[in-house]
Amino acid sequence: MAIRSVLLHAADVRRSAAFYVTHLGLEPVEVTDDGAVLDAVTARLRIARLDPAAGAEPSTFVPDDLQRGFRHIGFKVADLDVRAARLRAAGVPFHLEPLDAEGEVRLTFVLDPDGTMVELVEGPLRYHEVHDRGLVERDWALGTPERPRFDHVGETVADLAVTQDYFARLGYRTMAGIHQPGDDRGFEITFLRDGDSSLEIFTFDRAEKVSRTPQLSAPGFVAVELDGHAPEGAQPVGSAFETELISDPDGLVHAVTGR
Repeated sequence: MAIRSVLLHAADVRRSAAFYVTHLGLEPVEVTDDGAVLDAVTARLRIARLDPAAGAEPSTFVPDDLQRGFRHIGFKVADLDVRAARLRAAGVPFHLEPLDAEGEVRLTFVLDPDGTMVELVEGPLRYHEVHDRGLVERDWALGTPERPRFDHVGETVADLAVTQDYFARLGYRTMAGIHQPGDDRGFEITFLRDGDSSLEIFTFDRAEKVSRTPQLSAPGFVAVELDGHAPEGAQPVGSAFETELISDPDGLVHAVTGR
């Protein structure tokens, strides 16, 4: 299990935890006013209260895939349209309504109470390119989830080769790819895999990307906690969740915990 946890800041921890428990079936391990730990089958969500008095800042996250760094957290589900209907009835904002997508899956994007982009995906991805058949078979062998299962973190990068090299030093291998022939920005998705989850890497060969300075005191996504050791070239960005954090070349903040 290469991705151990996803770290989120919330204005109201109990509200955020209730969102993931109610709408995504995550199981609460611990929930208090100050923090929560939720089980998502292959990883955990760790949520901490963001105290405005402690210097919280507005998030600079833009829900535009051309902003480099973190894009979304993704979950596999068995009943996307049923869940989408419940989310809609609860007034949860959609970034993208449910649709059939490349790779023979059905997906949707919503925003959690603190603005983190969340993707729900139904069905096993039928990759257009397979680079490591063993990893694909292991991915498919996880099967249809009985309850929503954490699947990936999405990131937009400037240079795929640089990203592949960086995460290879953390044990990630290039698993497969999905083409987006209808997107004139030159959009491609490459999946890097370790354990039971992926890094879903977005590249855009015909569109200009913009950088985002990592934020450790804003609502929403803070970092992803990975197995491994800090690779050469990682940039220290400070600490949160009592953990020292680093950044990859495109601004994805993460911690490494050692295998």
